[in-house]
Amino acid sequence: MLFNVKDNIARITINRENSFNAINGQAAKDLHDIVNLIAGDKNVRAVVIAGSGNKAFCAGGDIAEFHANKDRLEALVREMTGYLHIAISRLAWLDAPVIAAVSGAAAGAGLSLAACCDLVIASETAKFTSAYTRIGLTPDGSSTYFLTRVIGRRRALEMYLTNRTITAQEALEWGLVNRVVPSADLQKEVDQLAKDLAAGPTLAHGGVKRLVLMSPNDTLESQMERETREITRMIGTKDAQDGIAAFVGKQKPSFEGR
Repeated sequence: MLFNVKDNIARITINRENSFNAINGQAAKDLHDIVNLIAGDKNVRAVVIAGSGNKAFCAGGDIAEFHANKDRLEALVREMTGYLHIAISRLAWLDAPVIAAVSGAAAGAGLSLAACCDLVIASETAKFTSAYTRIGLTPDGSSTYFLTRVIGRRRALEMYLTNRTITAQEALEWGLVNRVVPSADLQKEVDQLAKDLAAGPTLAHGGVKRLVLMSPNDTLESQMERETREITRMIGTKDAQDGIAAFVGKQKPSFEGR
């Protein structure tokens, strides 16, 4: 994994281009360690996840490593999913919005990683597939949680059971991605979105994420109680106070993420 933080934007890049950015044991651990750092860094106000090169965002788990470790495969998979799942959970609960920049294939755990992000911008060459049952496996990486909520039960089951590949345009129509852009414009579009989000009210962004994440599990009344708790908590933040003052003064607010 490559990792840097600049201008309040954390950038994580899966750097295994020759393996189509497949996730092996080391990559899973690296992602876990990087997200741990991000989770404790209040200066991070947006996160971008991408893959090296244009051929793949992430081709899923490293099947060659699975085959090479067939004598200890259960232990390896348990360890990999442990690291991966903790990382995804912490990304989901970050205040900072998380953007997936998808170019090329997003398969298996790559599909899961894209689905768990808050926003997805895809190049016109992007393709999405489950691929798990093709080799006799079931999904991991939060896919059955996020993908089902994003595209619905029927379409999720279709992807899992048939392993069909959907194009970037189909992913847009299904709601799996937010925007499809020409390949040459992907970096520019992602950079601008990350910049805009990093300049926003980060604590409020986190509150929005929590409310949306919990909404399928709540009744109307319990969800409205969550809304009351979040907006009451936000009203005391500096960003909210500055935002209200700017609105009254007919000025543009300048948020600090606190």
